[in-house]
Amino acid sequence: MQMKSTDFLSVRDMTGKEMLETFSIARSMKANRKKYSKSLQGKTLALIFEKPSLRTRTSFDVGIQQLGGFSLCLSAAEISLGKRESVYDVAKNLERMVQGIMIRTFAHKIVVDLAKHASIPVINGLTDYSHPCQAMADFMTIQEKKKKLKGLKLCYVGDGNNVAHSLMFAGARLGVNVTIACPQGYEPDKTATAQAKDDAKESGAHIEVVHDPADGAKGADVIYTDVWASMGQESEAQARKKVFIRFQVNRELMSKAKTDAIFMHCLPAHRGDEVTNDVIDSNRSVVFDEAENRLHAQKAIMFQLMK
Repeated sequence: MQMKSTDFLSVRDMTGKEMLETFSIARSMKANRKKYSKSLQGKTLALIFEKPSLRTRTSFDVGIQQLGGFSLCLSAAEISLGKRESVYDVAKNLERMVQGIMIRTFAHKIVVDLAKHASIPVINGLTDYSHPCQAMADFMTIQEKKKKLKGLKLCYVGDGNNVAHSLMFAGARLGVNVTIACPQGYEPDKTATAQAKDDAKESGAHIEVVHDPADGAKGADVIYTDVWASMGQESEAQARKKVFIRFQVNRELMSKAKTDAIFMHCLPAHRGDEVTNDVIDSNRSVVFDEAENRLHAQKAIMFQLMK
């Protein structure tokens, strides 16, 4: 199966059927690593990091090597996209030397422009607008734990950020109902919400934004949260704590969800802020399974784009 695009910039680049097939490949890779050990033999993936990373760096670095390829890590200091060297020039240089690019940066336009100018696949490892690789690992994990996707309810509690956008996009494609519970003024981007609602018409998913976390969590199969202040918003952290304290995921909020609801977090977690220890360390938490699945989901994406 080939993705309909030569790049992976957003979950919206894939149909629901394509996402499910990617999950199937990822599960096969997870179960039998040796089978795919020469899939990308001799191919090199450039890793561009303008934001710090633990899971993205490790999962892509290890993933390409497990597929028989190589990785080359390039920091912001080495490239300084758009400053030391234009995005166009970076794209044109890298396409002559490597077979794929993964980029983790701030402005989504940088990823779009890089993909526009590079003749090789570009994978969005994270931007301020979206986090598609995370969403792929998330829904792969939900499918593993719940044995299905269509008709489930996921409630994301917190800031309407890049993770919230990608969860809505993926839910809309897969028929998963997604509720974003956030404070007034911290809603997801209006265009992103409108796009998700439009996509959901085909799958039958329900996408909504509410401002009461208890109402959003009611009857949920999955409770999901993220940090209250994302990278680049550190100066707002203290002010945001006062706004978001009512949106903490604790035992009381989890009690509003179904009794078998699972807890998810894209990590890193600020324990005691957006989630309490008794939730993230409970047997309902799947955060480390979710983190591991970044490796498998991204291996499947690299395999499909770079083979």
